[in-house]
Amino acid sequence: MAESRARTLGELRASGVGPRTLREEIRANLLAKLRAGENLFPGILGYDDSVIPAVENALLCGHDLIFLGERGQAKSRMIRALVQLLDEWIPEVAGSEIHDDPFHPVSAHGRAVVAERGDDTPIEWVHRDDRYVEKLATPDVSIADLIGDIDPVKVAEGRSLADEGTIHFGLLPRTNRGIFCINELPDLTEKVQVGLFNVMQERDVQVKGYRVRLPLDVVVVASANPEDYTSRGRIITPLKDRYAAQVRTHYPLTRELELAVLKQEARVPGVPGVEIVVPPFMEEITAELTLQARSSPDVNQASGVSVRMTLANYETLLANAVRRALRRGEKLAVPRISDLEALVQSSAGKLELEYAGEDRTEEDVVRNLLKRTTRLVFDAQAPVEALGPVVESFDQGWNVEVGADMASSDYLEGVDEIRGLREVAEHLGGGPEPERMASAIEFVLEGLHLQNRLNKSQPNQTHPDQSGGEGAVRYGRSSAGGSQGDPTGGA
Repeated sequence: MAESRARTLGELRASGVGPRTLREEIRANLLAKLRAGENLFPGILGYDDSVIPAVENALLCGHDLIFLGERGQAKSRMIRALVQLLDEWIPEVAGSEIHDDPFHPVSAHGRAVVAERGDDTPIEWVHRDDRYVEKLATPDVSIADLIGDIDPVKVAEGRSLADEGTIHFGLLPRTNRGIFCINELPDLTEKVQVGLFNVMQERDVQVKGYRVRLPLDVVVVASANPEDYTSRGRIITPLKDRYAAQVRTHYPLTRELELAVLKQEARVPGVPGVEIVVPPFMEEITAELTLQARSSPDVNQASGVSVRMTLANYETLLANAVRRALRRGEKLAVPRISDLEALVQSSAGKLELEYAGEDRTEEDVVRNLLKRTTRLVFDAQAPVEALGPVVESFDQGWNVEVGADMASSDYLEGVDEIRGLREVAEHLGGGPEPERMASAIEFVLEGLHLQNRLNKSQPNQTHPDQSGGEGAVRYGRSSAGGSQGDPTGGA
């Protein structure tokens, strides 16, 4: 590009490049992407008909905007994606601390250089990645951090306090001609919020009582939890009013969307010699668990239940299956219902209970949610007609013992004695491999138990080497769970 070779203001003029405000730049690039049908927010799922149109409207209007939503709703990711709407390179006055536009410098340094050297003013080029600044709002953030302060070193060098050159600019002025993001905006103190409002509305920067008229060209974007923003009075009204666009984000509205996010974001390292296979019903249980938590009266919904819970649970589930496969020398690592106990720990830290106490722990809440989730998925996926013969076999006195540490091959011992179980397991597991069958058999047994068609009990571990190991359970029609005739490795 011609302008990329310009090294002075005169060369820049000759190349045909002219001044353009930041909002004009963003609007022009957004219009070009819309005409081309480009995806403005790659990797963002479920917002096509809600959040994204609202963001596009705000940018086309040139508005500052705030994203309101609970944790884990991709607010920061969307804000960072706005950088792609900036020109890849823009010119600035060489040596400027605040990216002075060579055509309209605003700092004392920029104005002085252009006035002195005119068309010979040296030009540098700034990449769009350097025009984005992100700050996490905390109560200890000061005016000096965001706006600026008097630099004592410059004063000691002999400059007058009336000299604008004694100011050390904060983050916001240094983001001139760029996007400035504040995460968790209500956590700023009221004093800092007033200073931020002055910059956004009046372009009036005050540092230690020295008034500087600094017409910054900056888009200020923020994120906040809606409860903090609207209910607790933690943000001053003038600043709230200054954000012309309030964009409300949300969690995935369906299990399918939650699964799509899960498959896109989950990171599961491979294991040499072990193939990881996840049956559809285990994926759905992982996703549905989070959806159930988001509607549970036991969970504080104001704090939210992040998609990170789904990801952490999925990765934990696979890790548990991989550990078993390595210990048992199996080629497939297939998660089972008995592996869900591992999710108690990975889920508990992601939830904030509505009523916490000794009688109602996070672990209790998660276990109840897992039961509800498994029942929902089983009712939707299980072939109802094919389960009749399975239940009839248990009516004849059969009992089945399973466990997270049990070898997959043990599940197939005598499986044909329970009519219809092999066919149902192959269908749900997606194949005849022992690892797939073991996972599907556990799903069928637990589902029938949750439908109150089978009893579930802890077996008497008289022969631990033959049992499912620690945490093993027995399914049957009798709560006593006799071992006679047990087809799958019972004690």
